[in-house]
Amino acid sequence: MSSVTVRNLPDEVHRALRVRAAHNGRSTEAEIREILTAAAQPAERVKLGALLASIAHHAGALTDAEANHFDSIRDQTPSEPLVVE
Repeated sequence: MSSVTVRNLPDEVHRALRVRAAHNGRSTEAEIREILTAAAQPAERVKLGALLASIAHHAGALTDAEANHFDSIRDQTPSEPLVVE
């Protein structure tokens, strides 16, 4: 486990942390750990596929004609396998 020292923390901030910790039934140190964990590791990260689907949903779906057009102009050349030497 790593440890961190925070210097020059204003008294008002320290007091607010102590109050928040007491309200949540934790020590001040445990409350700070919880705050830092929540900030550094958000509960749900944005996934690229979900983001793109959301954008498409808000923009409106493609018609069959539009989808067929995109399929017809799409490069369908098979990709070359990666060669690692």
